[in-house]
Amino acid sequence: MKLRASVIAVLLAAGTGTAPAWADPFFFTTGNADGRLGALSGESPSKVETETADDFILAKTTVISGATITGLINGPRAHISNVEVELYHVFGQDPQDKQPPSGKVPSRTNSPSDNEIDSATRDSSDGTLSFSSSSLSAAFSVANTVVNGINPIPLNRTFGEGAATGEEVQITITFTNPIVLPAGHYFFRPEVLVNGGDFLYLSAPRPMVSPPATPINPDLQAWIRNANLAPDWLRIGTDIIDVAGATAPTFNMTFSLSGNTIPDAGTPGDPDCREETISAIANQFGGVHSAAPTLGFSSVTALQKSFRQFCTP
Repeated sequence: MKLRASVIAVLLAAGTGTAPAWADPFFFTTGNADGRLGALSGESPSKVETETADDFILAKTTVISGATITGLINGPRAHISNVEVELYHVFGQDPQDKQPPSGKVPSRTNSPSDNEIDSATRDSSDGTLSFSSSSLSAAFSVANTVVNGINPIPLNRTFGEGAATGEEVQITITFTNPIVLPAGHYFFRPEVLVNGGDFLYLSAPRPMVSPPATPINPDLQAWIRNANLAPDWLRIGTDIIDVAGATAPTFNMTFSLSGNTIPDAGTPGDPDCREETISAIANQFGGVHSAAPTLGFSSVTALQKSFRQFCTP
C-alpha cells in the first residue's frame, strides 16, 4: 500500500515531466427537434412533477462537462429559473430496482431505473451546473404532446394531448462539477422550471455519437413518469400515444452531451482503480494540473474527489 500511495503521489505532482499524450473528446447528439412531440419535463405549482428521459451509450469511461437540451416554452424565456439533470441506469442494472416491478405499467424492460444515480445529479439551485438559454424559433409547433395524461394501466393509452405551439429554446448547460461515468448504457433526464409556464422537451431523430459507441447497442426510446406514477415509467410512444392497430411510434428527445473520454481508466470497485485512473489521466493530459481545467473541474481537489467517487461506487 505504501508503494501504491507513493506512485499516486508522484502522478499527482504538477507537471510530472510528461507532455500530454492525446485527448479523446466525446460528443453525443440526437440532432435538431423534429416537430413530432413535446413532452413535459419539469415542475410547476399547477402540475405534478414530471420527468422525461432518453438513453445514451458510453463506450469508455467519460467525463461529461456540458449538455444542451431543446424544448418548447409557453412563457417568457426570462422566466426559466432552474435546471436540474439526473442520470439513470437501465432498469435491472441497479440493485435498488424493485423486483418484480409493480405491474402498474405495461413493461419495465429497457426503462430507466427506479432511482437516479446520486453521484450524477446536478442542479443549478445548488451551483453544480450553470445554464443559459437562446431562442431558436419564436413560433415552433409540435404535432402531439404529453403533459397530463400519464396514468397506470389500463388508463395509460391517451393518444397524446394534441398539437402545441410556443417558443423553441435551446438551453446550454455547463456542469461546474463534471459527471464521471464508466462505460455503459444510461438515461439522461433534464427538468426545467419555467415560472408561470411549462417546458415541453422536444423529440428528435436517432442519435449520433463521436467517438462511436462499440459494441453498438440498440438505441432505446423515450420514457416518462410523474410523481404519481413513480417509480414506474411509461414509454411515450408505445404505451401512451400508440394508436390501436397501427405500428407504435417511438421517440428520441433533443439533447447533446460533450466532454472527454479516459480510455485507460480503472474499473470502479477494483482495488487498483484509483491508481490506474490517476495514471491514465496523467499520461493523457500531462498531469492532473493540466487535466483539471481541460476536463472542466474547478480545481485538482475537485477532480480528485470526483474520481474517488467514481472508483468507489
